[in-house]
Amino acid sequence: MTINNQLENTTLTMMIEGRVDTQTAPELEDAIKASIDGVTELVLDFTQVAYISSAGLRTVLAAQNWMNSKNGSMKIRGASKNIINVFKVTGFDTFLNLE
Repeated sequence: MTINNQLENTTLTMMIEGRVDTQTAPELEDAIKASIDGVTELVLDFTQVAYISSAGLRTVLAAQNWMNSKNGSMKIRGASKNIINVFKVTGFDTFLNLE
């Protein structure tokens, strides 16, 4: 997995490439934690994400909770149909902002 950050004012876009699974989810979680100070909007760009596991879902949920606790917002951008289906089946689509 590769993560590239782009910070514009208080909006952080994290462009993620590869799989978000048991092996890579901790790396994503650490990257989010290390980058969200002063951020009011977090955008997780999933355009290049090929797969998400339950560990990845837990990381996405944690990120949403962190942003909620900061009165911020979070978006998932560019997720494939397969990943959107995972969000729907798990009910994550009810609280995630999917673009």
